[in-house]
Amino acid sequence: MKIEHLAIWVTDLESMKGFFETYFGAIAGNKYHNPSKKFTSYFLSFEDGPRLELMYRPDIARKVSGLGENMGISHFAISVGSKEKVDALTEQIRDSGYKIIGEPRTTGDGYYESVVLDPENNTIEITV
Repeated sequence: MKIEHLAIWVTDLESMKGFFETYFGAIAGNKYHNPSKKFTSYFLSFEDGPRLELMYRPDIARKVSGLGENMGISHFAISVGSKEKVDALTEQIRDSGYKIIGEPRTTGDGYYESVVLDPENNTIEITV
């Protein structure tokens, strides 16, 4: 068994697609559009691992709190292969104006990671 994909609702489909293409090398499939449901989505593929589905529908509401912890998925992690790549990507994302909420470090459970927010405040761990 394996996780095939993770899906997240977004408010700006194109911006979120661009974020993952720019910083994580995602390759977007064709845009899917279902006019009767007013639903659009992209599946993003990465070099390895599960895909990410970005979904938009105008009637889906934003989380009330925006930042902070909520029930449900807390974060997802993307492995970039080395501490140096974690550091470099973290700086690239910071330089582009995105929020870093956890500086690169070795965690208590042994992961080397940083933690960033995507354009819609979803938490992403960048790991080795």
